[in-house]
Formats: sequence, structure tokens, C-alpha cells
Amino acid sequence: MRIRLLMLGKTRRPEFRASLDDYVKRISHQCPIEVTEVRDADAAVKRLDADRAATVMMLDAAGKSFTSEALAKWLGDHRDSGTREITFLCGDADGFPETLRQRVKQKLSLSAMTFSHELARVMLAEQLYRAFAIISGSAYAR
Repeated sequence: MRIRLLMLGKTRRPEFRASLDDYVKRISHQCPIEVTEVRDADAAVKRLDADRAATVMMLDAAGKSFTSEALAKWLGDHRDSGTREITFLCGDADGFPETLRQRVKQKLSLSAMTFSHELARVMLAEQLYRAFAIISGSAYAR
């Protein structure tokens, strides 16, 4: 299974970029992962169209909340059932246009609170790393 973080816009603040890169590097030891930053929603749609077989999960405040353990189970179930790619779609400061929001059926909420899009990206990467740690029984997850 491969993970893709498809992000509208760039992660500009160096401290968030460094944290995101650190978690991506850690995840890469467990699972292939790719970060793709695109200019806007139209570019994101083109990327999604290029790989229709991927399971897509949009970060959305109105999405489903998972515990870390539930996210780990969800990832593990997809891995075990032969899912080839999971794409996590992360918005920019303006969120997502309605057309893109309607297109993606699965939505994930990181919290009931609001975070900057750059911080949300780091939080997603940390939770993915934590999920793989839970799956592998690593001490990090405790």
C-alpha cells in the first residue's frame, strides 16, 4: 500500500515544513509515502483523475472523527484488503470548493477545533506515523 498526501498549496512556514518532512521520513520506513503539493483544486482534480483506483480521504472539519487506534485499524484493514493507494486530500487556507467536496465521499476530521491548514498537515502526518506504530506494536504509540 502507498500513501499520498495531496495538498492544495504549499507548506511555507519552515517549522511546519520540517515537522512534516520528519514524519514523512519516519512513515517511509513503514510504507511508501509521497507528498504532492498542487496549486489549486483544479490541479487536485487532475491528480485524482490520474489515479481513480486510489481510496481518497479528505480532511474536513465535518468529517468522521477517529481515535488513533481506529485510524490504525482503518489503515490496517485497507492494507490487508489489498488497497494499493490511499490519498489524503489536504486543503489550503480557503478549504475546498464545493465541487471537490462533493466528489470525495470519505472525510476525516482531525478535531472539533479549527487549526491552520499547515498545522493540520503536520497533525495528519503525525497521526499516520502513530497509526503505523500502533499496527507494528512500536513503543511510540504508547
